[in-house]
Amino acid sequence: MAYLMLACAILAEVLATTSMKYSDGFTRLWPTLGTAAGYLVAFVLLAQTLKTMSVGTAYAIWSGVGTAAIAVIGMVFIGEAVNAARITGILLVIAGVVVLNLGGGGH
Repeated sequence: MAYLMLACAILAEVLATTSMKYSDGFTRLWPTLGTAAGYLVAFVLLAQTLKTMSVGTAYAIWSGVGTAAIAVIGMVFIGEAVNAARITGILLVIAGVVVLNLGGGGH
């Protein structure tokens, strides 16, 4: 259940960050509200996740998957540059999350 809640927190954070891109510096109402709502949901779900999961494990997964997802969204949907350095960076972020989780993470 903790991993499902964490996955929902990640989804909310990714949606919030994507909305922030379209908020035009918080000058557009709906993307701004989407940003605020998404981050509120993300932090509430992350806080609930931390009741049963270690903070290091949860935060590594949350930030790593979120970072990789936003980078991919930027390249695929927003037209940001796709190059070997970016792809390598995304793979290193994912590898870092995997390595941190291999170390265990009891509560």
